[in-house]
Amino acid sequence: MLAYRHLFHAGNFADVFKHSLLTRLVLAFEKKDKPFFVLDTHAGIGRYDLTHEWALKNAEFRDGIAMVWGRKDVPDEFIPYFEAIRGENAGNALRFYPGSPRVVRRLLRPVDRMVLVELNKKDCEHLGGLFGGDRQTTVHLMDGYQSLKAFLPPKERRGLIFVDSSFDRAREFDRLTGGLVEAHRRFATGVYALWYPVMEPLAMRAFERGLIETGIRKILQLEISVLAENWSGGMRGCGMLVVNPPFGFEVQARSMLKWLQPALSREDGGSQRVVWLAGE
Repeated sequence: MLAYRHLFHAGNFADVFKHSLLTRLVLAFEKKDKPFFVLDTHAGIGRYDLTHEWALKNAEFRDGIAMVWGRKDVPDEFIPYFEAIRGENAGNALRFYPGSPRVVRRLLRPVDRMVLVELNKKDCEHLGGLFGGDRQTTVHLMDGYQSLKAFLPPKERRGLIFVDSSFDRAREFDRLTGGLVEAHRRFATGVYALWYPVMEPLAMRAFERGLIETGIRKILQLEISVLAENWSGGMRGCGMLVVNPPFGFEVQARSMLKWLQPALSREDGGSQRVVWLAGE
């Protein structure tokens, strides 16, 4: 985990998928006047320079944000996401890509609060510098799964918990499921957004069975693949589990993925789906 650097992957199709959906979850909280809390358990460095040699090594952003940046047919649901990116750049340039901390921070109201957690010491220091002096945001050097115990339940009693692990360790699906169970026990009414990569079918079925067996209800599963199912050259797709999704989010997500999946797909491959893994 400590060796992982998201700068190699910044702005890829997975980032576009999860961050655009994340904006809709944050905005759903703002329909009520009451303050809310956001916990980002794997926050990274907050902002990524796409001209950096690490970002250019695989240039994954070229098959991600670069494929949709500047398009004229962007649905309204994506506007806050694109505005967050535009806010990090000059004009229509695309040099800096905001990670989830910067995307969310641009949407918070003065009454709202965010906690950012990062385990890599250098990345945490960078993140702390980026948010230095921000009275609504605190940064902590900590394991992301431990933060689910440390910061839940929040004093606001309304909150969004974003778990975006790098999946660079074995048994990460088990950790993700266990983390959700622990967090949900502490804060059952929270909205949880958990990102994951799409892996081989056997692993995915086991992951889904494990989630169903937890007994947690209201789990909406969103997935997008940008390459054919038999692709073996790397990550072909990813997903997000949303526990306790806000009213109207399912409809928004379906609309967003209907546009996004073809826009990001390569070689005429890929698919999308929005299903209830566990209902009411």
